[in-house]
Amino acid sequence: MKFCLRISSVLAAALLLVPSLNACTACFGKTDEALAQGMNAGIYVMLVFVVAAWVLFGSFFVFIARRSKRVNAEAETGESPSVQ
Repeated sequence: MKFCLRISSVLAAALLLVPSLNACTACFGKTDEALAQGMNAGIYVMLVFVVAAWVLFGSFFVFIARRSKRVNAEAETGESPSVQ
């Protein structure tokens, strides 16, 4: 067990001491490389999905509010619900 612990600590120290393994090129500031451009494209795609989810979530509550208003108005006038 001590042998595995020694080996893993030596490997961890070796990985932490090699500067090229600490960060990708995007983190080093080379924003013109393909890796940084791909990462930015991924971020934009995720933002589009998040914004779309919020818009759909909000539009559902607008739909519920409008429908509730229509049903309440029809109940006050005594008319049967309209079929659309």
